[in-house]
Amino acid sequence: MTIEFRPQIKDLQAYKPGKPMENVKREYGLDRVIKLASNENPLGCSEKSKQAIQDALSHLNIYPDGNTTDLKETIAEKFNIKTTQILPSSGSDEMVDQISKTFIQEGDEVIMADITFPRYISTCKMMGGVPVVVPLKNHAYDLEGMKEKITDKTRLIWLCNPNNPTGTMFTKDVLDDFLQSVPQDIVVVYDEAYREYVTREDYPKNALEYLPKYPNLIIMRTFSKAYGLAALRVGYTLASEEIIDHINRIRGPFNVNTLAQVGAIAALKDDEFLQRSYDVNEEGKRYLYKIFQELNLEFAPSETNHIFVDVKKDAQEIFVELQKRGVIIRPIYGNFIRVSIGTMEENVTFVEKLREVL
Repeated sequence: MTIEFRPQIKDLQAYKPGKPMENVKREYGLDRVIKLASNENPLGCSEKSKQAIQDALSHLNIYPDGNTTDLKETIAEKFNIKTTQILPSSGSDEMVDQISKTFIQEGDEVIMADITFPRYISTCKMMGGVPVVVPLKNHAYDLEGMKEKITDKTRLIWLCNPNNPTGTMFTKDVLDDFLQSVPQDIVVVYDEAYREYVTREDYPKNALEYLPKYPNLIIMRTFSKAYGLAALRVGYTLASEEIIDHINRIRGPFNVNTLAQVGAIAALKDDEFLQRSYDVNEEGKRYLYKIFQELNLEFAPSETNHIFVDVKKDAQEIFVELQKRGVIIRPIYGNFIRVSIGTMEENVTFVEKLREVL
C-alpha cells in the first residue's frame, strides 16, 4: 500500500528561501554581505519595539494572549475602527492561507495578477480553486482585464497595491471603479503591505473608508516592511465583523506570539521611526533611479521599498555574480531582478558591484 496525498498539492512547490548571509560569507570567503533581496527595512525596527520585546522576555513561559487584545485595541484607536473588525495574524502569509481556507471551495475561480505575491496562487491551488491569471500591463495591475474575467464561478479576487515584486500601483479612481463593478458576493482582498512607502497623492491612502460600503472587502497590512518586524511575523486584517468572525473560526490558537504583539504595539506608537524609514527609502530610490538611467536599464516606477529592473542579462546569472561579490538580490524572471532599497551605503555598494557584473 502507498500513502495517498491530497491531489490539490501534487503540483505545489515548497517555498525556497534565499541563502542566509552567513552561508554566503562562508561559500564565497567574504567578510561582509549585504542583503537586498527581501524588502526588509535597512534601519531595523523602532527602539521602542526593541525595549518592549526586552521587557517581555521574562514572560516566555506564559502563553500569548490568544485574543491579541492589546494589539487590537491599539490598532482600533490609531485607525478609528472597531476591534471586532481586526484580526492579527502571523504575518501576511498566514492570513493569505486563512482567507483561502475560509472562502475557496473545490472548483471556485480566483482572479489574480500573473506577477504578484506568489502565495495567492499556491493557496488557491491548495484549496482546489482554479487560478484565473491576468497579465500585468506595463508592469502594473490590469483591473479592467480582471473585471472581464469575472464569471458566476468567481469566488475571490486578490489585489496587491502597491504590487510585489514590480513596485507599481493603481490609483484611487481605478480602485473606486473596480469595487463598484464587482458583485458583492465576490470577496476582494486588498493587500497594502507597502502602503507606508507610497509617495503619490492619487493612491488610496485610506482604504478603511471602503469598508462600510463594501462588506465583501478584506484589507491586509503587515509589520514586516516599513515597521521592520519581519522576524516576528505579525500583520493584521481589517474587514466586516462577519468576515472577521468566520476567518477567526479557522485561526490556530496563539498564532501571534507575545514578542510579536508587544513589538507591534510599540511600533504603532513610533511615528518618528516610520517617517525616518520613509525618508531613507525615498533618498535611496532617487539615487538608484539615477544610476539605472545612467546605465540605460529599464525599471518600473516604484511606490515600495524595492525596484523591479531589467538588467539586460539573465537574472539568475546576475544574482549569482552579485552574490559572489557579497550582494544578495532577488531574480524574478528573464532579465528582471528585484532589488530592495537599503541604506545609502548599501545602495552604493550594490551599484558598484552591479557595474562590475554588467
